[in-house]
Amino acid sequence: MKKEFIEIWGDLVTIKDLILAIVLCSVFTMGGYFIAPASDQTKQLFFGLGGAVLGFLLSAFVIKPKRTVIEEEEE
Repeated sequence: MKKEFIEIWGDLVTIKDLILAIVLCSVFTMGGYFIAPASDQTKQLFFGLGGAVLGFLLSAFVIKPKRTVIEEEEE
């Protein structure tokens, strides 16, 4: 079965990997937001941002780019 690739910022990813990354980032962002105290909007913001960064880092380590690098010799 041939995989379908889409290009995002110069990297090729499968739709499955893209959806996984979106779900991971969303879950961690909303999780951080809901963990923060409800009475403090500043903490909700920072916990949500922290969750987004954590989701991004996890996605970056779990999902590898599918690009092909070809080196050419210069003469």
